[in-house]
Amino acid sequence: MESSLFNTQSLDFLAKYLNNASPTGYESGGQKIWMEYLRPYVDTFITDAYGTAVGVINPDAPYKVVIEGHSDEISWYVNYITDNGLIYVIRNGGSDHQIAPSKRVLIHTSNGTVPGVFGWPAIHTRMRGKENHAELDNIFIDCGCTTKDEVEQLGIHVGCVITYPDEFMVLNGNRWVCRAIDNRIGGFMIAEVARLLKENNVTLPFGLYITNSVQEEVGLRGAEMITKTIRPNAAIVTDVCHDTTTPMIEKKVEGDLQLGKGPVVAYAPAVHNKLRDLIVQTAQEKSIPFQRHASSRVTGTDTDAFAYSNGGVPSALISLPLRYMHTTVEMVQREDVENVVKLIYESLQRMKNEDNYSYFS
Repeated sequence: MESSLFNTQSLDFLAKYLNNASPTGYESGGQKIWMEYLRPYVDTFITDAYGTAVGVINPDAPYKVVIEGHSDEISWYVNYITDNGLIYVIRNGGSDHQIAPSKRVLIHTSNGTVPGVFGWPAIHTRMRGKENHAELDNIFIDCGCTTKDEVEQLGIHVGCVITYPDEFMVLNGNRWVCRAIDNRIGGFMIAEVARLLKENNVTLPFGLYITNSVQEEVGLRGAEMITKTIRPNAAIVTDVCHDTTTPMIEKKVEGDLQLGKGPVVAYAPAVHNKLRDLIVQTAQEKSIPFQRHASSRVTGTDTDAFAYSNGGVPSALISLPLRYMHTTVEMVQREDVENVVKLIYESLQRMKNEDNYSYFS
C-alpha cells in the first residue's frame, strides 16, 4: 500500500464533511455527505429512525463485523431569551463553557442559520472588582437584537441548536485542525477503509457494516440502537483520545500519548482480549506504529455500547490521538489518521486470511 493513502477526492470529502454542521440530534446533513461519498464502495445501506447510517459490504453473509465511528458534534441549545434580546444556553453534549466567550456561532432555525457571538465583559470592567470566569450560567449569545421579540422574529426560539462555524485548516503541512474532528474523523477513516477494500478488490467472507452512529456525545445512544438492528458478531470502533504532551495534562492520570506516534489501542474491560490481540499482532507484523492506553471501568466510547449489547459482542477500540478535545481547534496528525486506516484495513485482512473471525463467536 502506498505511503499516502488519501487522494484528492478523499481530502475534498474530509473538508466538506468536517465543515458541515452535524450537532447531536441533527446529524442528517452530515450523514448525507458521508453516504454520498461511501456509496460506490458498498453494496447497500441501512439507516434507522434517529439517523445512524450503515454501509454494508457482503450483506448476505451470516457473520457480521462492524467498523464504527460517530457522526455528531457537541453544540448548544437556546435555553432562555432575555427581555433585552440576549440568549442563554445549555449544553448539547460536552460543550466547553470556558472557550465560549468571544466565539462566533450559528443558530440553526427553520429559516436557516442566524449568526451571533458569545459576548463577554471587557477586561476594563472586569478588573474593577473580583475577576469572573466563564461559567455555564454567565455565558450568553448576542445576535444583534435589543428585544426578545426581535430575536423571535429571526426564527430563534428555545430549543434551537447552536454550533461554531470554525472550518478545516492545515498547520505545518501535516496537522489537521477543525472543530468536530471528534469524531467525524472516525467516519472519514472507516469510509477510507471501505474505499481501499473496493479499490484493492478485496473479497470478505463476512459481512462488513461500516457504521456511522449518531448521538455518541450524549451517551452512546446511536450505537446502542444500531447494534440491536445489526446484531454484529464483532466490532472495531474508532474514536479519538487525548494527546497528553501539551501543558496542564497529567500523564500519571491520562497516560502518555502523543500525536505522530500512531493509533492508540485500548485496554479496558469492554475490549475483547482476542480481538485486541489480533489488532496488536497486525500492527506489529505490518510495521504500523501504535500506542497503548488503559481505561479503568469504561472506554467512554461506542465500544461500550457494542460490547455490552446482544448478550455480549467482542469489541475493540482503536483511537486517534487528538489535541484540544471539545474545542474549535481540535488537532490531529495526518500520519496517525493514515495509520488508523491501515490498521483497521489490515486487521480485517488478518481476520479474512486466517479465518480468525470465527473464534470471536
